[in-house]
Amino acid sequence: MSQLSPLLIELGTEELPVKALPGLAQAFFDGVVDGLRKRGVELELGDARPLSTPRRLAVLLPGVGLEQPEQRSEVLGPYLNIALDAEGQPTKALQGFAAKAGIDWTALEKNSDNKGERFVHRAVSPGARTAALLPEILREAIAAMPIPKPMRWGDHDWGFARPAHWLVLLHGADVVEAELFGLKADRMSRGHRFHHDKTVWLSQPQDYVESLRAAKVLVDPAERRERIVAEVEAAAGQAGGSARITEDNLEQVVNLVEWPAAVLCSFERAFLAVPQEALIETMEINQKFFPVLDDSGKLTEKFIGIANIESKDVAEVAKGYERVIRPRFADAKFFFDEDLKQGLESMGDGLKTVTYQAKLGSVADKVARVSALAEVIAPQVGADPVLAKRAAQLAKNDLQSRMVNEFPELQGIAGRHYAVAGGQSPEVALAIDEAYQPRFGGDDIALSALGKVLAIAERVDTLAGGFAAGLKPTGNKDPFALRRNALGLARTIIESGFALDLRALLASANAGLAARNVQAHVGELYDFILDRLKGYYSDKGVPATHFNAVAELKPASLYDFDRRLDAIGTFAALPEAEALAAANKRIRNILRKAEGDIPGQIDASLLQEDAERALAEAVTAAIDDTGASLHQKDYVAVLARLARLRPQVDAFFDGVMVNAEDPALRGNRLALLTLLGGRLGKVAAIEHLSS
Repeated sequence: MSQLSPLLIELGTEELPVKALPGLAQAFFDGVVDGLRKRGVELELGDARPLSTPRRLAVLLPGVGLEQPEQRSEVLGPYLNIALDAEGQPTKALQGFAAKAGIDWTALEKNSDNKGERFVHRAVSPGARTAALLPEILREAIAAMPIPKPMRWGDHDWGFARPAHWLVLLHGADVVEAELFGLKADRMSRGHRFHHDKTVWLSQPQDYVESLRAAKVLVDPAERRERIVAEVEAAAGQAGGSARITEDNLEQVVNLVEWPAAVLCSFERAFLAVPQEALIETMEINQKFFPVLDDSGKLTEKFIGIANIESKDVAEVAKGYERVIRPRFADAKFFFDEDLKQGLESMGDGLKTVTYQAKLGSVADKVARVSALAEVIAPQVGADPVLAKRAAQLAKNDLQSRMVNEFPELQGIAGRHYAVAGGQSPEVALAIDEAYQPRFGGDDIALSALGKVLAIAERVDTLAGGFAAGLKPTGNKDPFALRRNALGLARTIIESGFALDLRALLASANAGLAARNVQAHVGELYDFILDRLKGYYSDKGVPATHFNAVAELKPASLYDFDRRLDAIGTFAALPEAEALAAANKRIRNILRKAEGDIPGQIDASLLQEDAERALAEAVTAAIDDTGASLHQKDYVAVLARLARLRPQVDAFFDGVMVNAEDPALRGNRLALLTLLGGRLGKVAAIEHLSS
């Protein structure tokens, strides 16, 4: 074991791209670690992780060997029948091999394989010093980083995400000689651009984090994150509210600053008349500010900015933030006020001139199709079909609003506000918003019954229309987001507990497309939706075998699919499950190979063996016992009852010859297996559970 010393690499740059920074830092860290491991250098990583700020990428490892271990090599040479002549003297092939190895041929070793005996050169050489390996490791790590468009600076050929300005490379207390981007490595880092605009002397790697902290730079993103959250929450508490801190906004702010300081700001209360989603969107997306909410979750006139400096005049910094946000808020208020004057209903007139898709007509055509679907779906789930149709007719109107034109993310949200202002019922207004849910992965489905109806109708039409127009996703191409729509549709149906016939829904959507002279293939669409469900259940920890067992039956209702899947999970945990699954697989194989017609029922007079009589009696009883449970879709009860058949099934296969020579006996036994397999497969194709 070689001696270990800490290693520090820091590459200082101009401000790196905010969203790319975490990936760059991770890639830099991984590249260095992989380079050391590939060369056999001993490592002690501990809790090491990528360090970075907007102006630097750093790798700090607590223990790195000073040198490689001994390097052992083995080079295979010619076989003896080629290497030696008849007198046992070296041929030119062996002489050339020995010369290349730099030794006399008599010093070569021999090795045997399945082709015979051959000469081999084995050598042991001392490992290289890690310091000598680091320049190449560093270059490899840089070359492997995900930088699609490297910047170039000066009159040099090299390129990087941003121009580089300094390089620190310390192994233990020693500077490692290296050059990168024309920069010679030393021990001089740099502090905060304003608080400590000078170099920072690093005597050893383990001083790095504390030395930079003293220079007003927090090099650990996790530490910056903690400070930002603490300061934002404290400022919000000072304002009498709570901060809205989203992961995406927080991540970006973490990568914008080196020394975060919260600044409490405010805006005119008159702006609160604007839908708060628009104001929040402006604060978070455009300015990376944190809104302050009251106890009921409503936006207040306070917000928090994160400065990259501890200002002596915080009030001036706050004025600057407020000055930046005011024009955006004024625009939003203007758009909102003008939209209110127009009204949501009249906005729909313009949808006739907006093309949804060339083969599928205008947005107004899509609205008509979705309205008809909503009217069909609503009574099936206990919703008002009149309200469902009304909500669907208004749901796309806000696409013509000034607000959505400026803030596309507010589709549906803006419509809800305009619907309320226009005197629409609260249920209709909420459904217009909820029709878009789930908006993204992990988002909740619609909560109201009317919202669920619209969400389902919208996605069914989108899927059927997309497939009918030839827009089925291929590879990474999915212009109509059909994969996301399929999963959103399935989640809404399943999580709502709606026993809707999916094929019937898709057929209804097809009927709506008839006027466009295009049609989707219902079976293909059904399979596409099931394929998206496979990933959904996989994320929930459901084994693929369980999913496949239910998918083979292709239940009409996705909610029914979910219930069957839940029952399979319970059944699979029973001790009888594996044996019955294997038995059902065996039954399937026997019946598949059977020749001639199999009788439709069992003839009790042909039951000769005790085991087959016992099985026939047990199967008949199980069918009687599970009939009501199947009707009530109590699949757990069905499978639990069928699990009790194991002793009779085992005894039958142990003691009864199915393919008897007597055709009558053989047919009767096949009829018994058909009856058994039919009931075992009523909930799912349980043979998939057999290993």
